[in-house]
Amino acid sequence: MKKSAQALLVMLLGLVIAIVLYQYILQQKYEKRPLPTNLHPRVEEASNALIADAAEIGIDITITDGYRSHQEQESLYEQGRSTEGSIVTNARGGDSYHNYGLAIDFALQPSANEVIWDLNYDGNGNGKSDWLEVVELAKALGFSWGGDWENFKDYPHLQMDFGLTLRELKRGKRPRDVLEEE
Repeated sequence: MKKSAQALLVMLLGLVIAIVLYQYILQQKYEKRPLPTNLHPRVEEASNALIADAAEIGIDITITDGYRSHQEQESLYEQGRSTEGSIVTNARGGDSYHNYGLAIDFALQPSANEVIWDLNYDGNGNGKSDWLEVVELAKALGFSWGGDWENFKDYPHLQMDFGLTLRELKRGKRPRDVLEEE
């Protein structure tokens, strides 16, 4: 009985060591990857499709932001805290899907010289909020919406996370890894 318990303990210890080693190897594989410098191709494609799909139902939109460097994100985070303006984000540099090319922000553009963030505006006159119509189109294209977040509602924000957490992205894992595994 004692030998079988020892054998089981050795097996479990071996399994734990194997798991730790595997995690270390994965971390080394991804950790040294450079950060993206633009939108992920699927996000960019969906962004362009969103603009076209919205135009088909009489809603003009503009993409107000896409990829952001960590430094740009940090500057936005400081807004309303240590610099002038209102707080627009709770995400520090590296803590936003924008920093990995996986998020966009949009606004309505009722005319060439006008950009609005009015959630109730009905410019196409169909009795529905243009904003929510755009969100519906975006979700059909695979985006998730910041307006659905529990704590900090970010109504202009759309993102595709490809099932990756910010922690995984910070450690160097990229959507192409997820797509290659599928």
